[in-house]
Amino acid sequence: MQAHEGRVAIVTGAGSGIGRATTELLVEQGASVVALDREGVVDAEHVAAVIGDVTDEAVNEHVVQTAVERFGGLDAVVLNAGTSASGRIDELDLAQFDRAVDVNVRAVALGIRAAIPAMRARGGGAIVVTASTSGIAGDPAMWAYNTSKGAALNLVRSAALDLGPENIRVNAVAPGPTETVMTSGLTSAPERFEGLRRRIPLQRWAQPEEIAAVLAFLVSPAASAVTGAVVPADGGITANTGQFSPAPKEGT
Repeated sequence: MQAHEGRVAIVTGAGSGIGRATTELLVEQGASVVALDREGVVDAEHVAAVIGDVTDEAVNEHVVQTAVERFGGLDAVVLNAGTSASGRIDELDLAQFDRAVDVNVRAVALGIRAAIPAMRARGGGAIVVTASTSGIAGDPAMWAYNTSKGAALNLVRSAALDLGPENIRVNAVAPGPTETVMTSGLTSAPERFEGLRRRIPLQRWAQPEEIAAVLAFLVSPAASAVTGAVVPADGGITANTGQFSPAPKEGT
């Protein structure tokens, strides 16, 4: 049997990058998916596309209702939608900070809250949040993003404590450098791309499909004993103190 055979999932930020890869993988593994994105997703036999903003409580409730009405219930939620913000603490417009908190923290809370009744009706479920290594440690001129992703990690831990007795698991994945639309500003700048690549022990950026595999695992029955965890999927970058760059393999 496939990992998600007959199961129903929600994926937010499903239009591109990690969210799109996760949607495709869950369907490949047997799930039916409600895919939420601000710009839309292609409807398909096992994909119900919903256009909306994750910061809207009504949108989150509508997505859950769609899962129940179209596919019969809800087993898994991947809260992947996110936004970035960069700028020094004395320079960044606070409106950008507010938006980072709205999307990366408040929307996660809304997504979890909306999913609970439908998961209770199934006797449990699994939720996973796409966080970031930037929630584990700081980055220069990214205080707003760091703050929001750090808050999301502790939200995950606290929600896991609240919901564990109801067999609802809540975890987070912390991707490191990953080639997506959100990181295109870095990937299109060769010096910055290569500089960061050399600091990654695996000596390469991750692909969205690699992060999707970890997300899909955490909401699968195979991870039934895992809750309240933060799983780095970062090529080993958080294993480094940051004092030294890993020695590159000869020829790279």
